[in-house]
Amino acid sequence: MNSRNTTVAVYGAYGHTARFVIDELERRGFGLILSGRDEERLLALGNDHSGAQIRPASADDPESLHRALSGAAAVINCAGPFAHTAVPVLDAAVRAGAHYLDVSAEQVVSLAIFERAADAGTVVVPSMAFFGGLGDLLATSAADGWTDADAVEIGIALDSWHPTEGTRLTGQINVPRHLIYTGGTFVPPPQPPRTLKWEFPSPTGTLEVSELATTDSVAISRHLSTPEIRVHMSQQPLRDVRDPGTPAPVAADDSGRSSQTFLVDAVVRRGEEQRRATVSGRDIYAVTAPLVVEATSRILDGRITRTGAAAPGELFDAQDFLRALAPEPLTLLWDGR
Repeated sequence: MNSRNTTVAVYGAYGHTARFVIDELERRGFGLILSGRDEERLLALGNDHSGAQIRPASADDPESLHRALSGAAAVINCAGPFAHTAVPVLDAAVRAGAHYLDVSAEQVVSLAIFERAADAGTVVVPSMAFFGGLGDLLATSAADGWTDADAVEIGIALDSWHPTEGTRLTGQINVPRHLIYTGGTFVPPPQPPRTLKWEFPSPTGTLEVSELATTDSVAISRHLSTPEIRVHMSQQPLRDVRDPGTPAPVAADDSGRSSQTFLVDAVVRRGEEQRRATVSGRDIYAVTAPLVVEATSRILDGRITRTGAAAPGELFDAQDFLRALAPEPLTLLWDGR
């Protein structure tokens, strides 16, 4: 790293996804500020990251947040539910002159951040994660220069989904606020959800999928003009996440990643032409770390198109971004090849 400020604050640093984010930041040589409301858990985490600054702060205490984020070049908010933390941490980051990113999968929160930070002097990227950022980058890559399309559809195949406590809590809060993007606007989803057969690339093959409300549609709608953005997921993970008896994810190796596998397939249609891009990988929580850290690195390097609130697909060169993460943690398949 050079002499520019490369200190990154992670808020909610002791959460499941945050630990992957911290390890990735440390691996890439960023300075660390670890923050959150639980000082005891922060201090315990600091024992494993001796170079990190430990700065407790509460989302409902603006001054403590301001002190915690002071001196950071960027802030990555990993503290869900984001309905409680996103706006306070965003405001504190902007006040401190730091860029803001989060890993929220909450549509209403992402929409609110785009509105609140439209003209921020720093870069603001909500939902820079498996849900939101990855789907947007993939759809943008598939569009390959198109600025409009008749429809964007994303199919997600997971072999399983062992949800974290945070995922369960967020789901309880956000189910009544779920939205889908159809007819050029956000509307409540139909009940029961739309189901269909999705032909995933080999070897996954054809699976039954159900429509899912995700932040992918929020991000894509910011910069790709289309009346339809529909996201679907295979049935097994949906059964898993709805089952209160499904256990939390368990590490399958020394990296902490679980054995869960994923495949995300984006199809963009305009007239008679269809374009497609697909990625596969392992562990939807763990893969969020290289996504959000690569975004942070590009923002601090100046490899961006603008400031203010922006979706990944409009802020970065989407194909170059995804190639930077291949062959690990992502395997890429462009246009069905």
